[in-house]
Amino acid sequence: MAQNSSQSSAFPEIVELNVGGQVYVTRLETLTAAPNSLLWTKFTQSSPGDLPKDSKGRFFFDRDGFLFRYILDYLRDSELFLPEFFKERKRLQKEADFFQLSELSRRLAAGSKDSLYAQDSAEPEETESPVTSSSSSSDRTVRSPGANAGYITIGYRGSYTIGRDIQADVKFRRVARITVCSKISLAKEVFGETLNESRDPDRPPDKYTARYYLKYNFLEQAFDRLAEAGFHMVACNSTGTCSYGSNDPGEDKMWTSYTEYVFSR
Repeated sequence: MAQNSSQSSAFPEIVELNVGGQVYVTRLETLTAAPNSLLWTKFTQSSPGDLPKDSKGRFFFDRDGFLFRYILDYLRDSELFLPEFFKERKRLQKEADFFQLSELSRRLAAGSKDSLYAQDSAEPEETESPVTSSSSSSDRTVRSPGANAGYITIGYRGSYTIGRDIQADVKFRRVARITVCSKISLAKEVFGETLNESRDPDRPPDKYTARYYLKYNFLEQAFDRLAEAGFHMVACNSTGTCSYGSNDPGEDKMWTSYTEYVFSR
């Protein structure tokens, strides 16, 4: 026991972690709060030199950085608090299994069964339509007023060319990049792994950003994800400019525009 204590004391009281690119700062006693868990083993049975680190000396774990916040919350309070309509329960359970938190994994599994039962039992009161199987998928998008409410602004800069023959010679929309402006937690909830955070890394979930963008260039794909998460478009605006390839009015016209769509839930 004395050997374990001396190894544990080699770690600083405040520990910096890099989990899948997300940076967390927490206390050593939080990481070791669950005996026999993976984090307890790493930070009590090992020395700092035994654990992998990133380029800045943070202890590195190649796991889902966004979901790790719920792992830390559980270690702090031994309770599970998830946002309403949380859609990553199965993935979080997988993370709990990896970190060897058996009680958390059990609660997540039980919660999944309870939520399915609640949805099935409430459905007959919501509609008298005989068609229930086709409506069940759309029920997932219903949100109670004020639940995880917020705004997400989607922006893109696009261009298209109109030739001399107008309709016969149109080169259609080209989207360079789709940007996401919102609260960090909302953006990650909706877009998940399709979100590129490289221009604004290490931001805590309760902060806001205007520098995220998506890993794809299809606006409709972004709209589909927003609709599935219960968002509705409430406003949009666009500006555009036109330029010629030369001073000859007969040459192709190049239109460049910037458009923003505001979604609310």
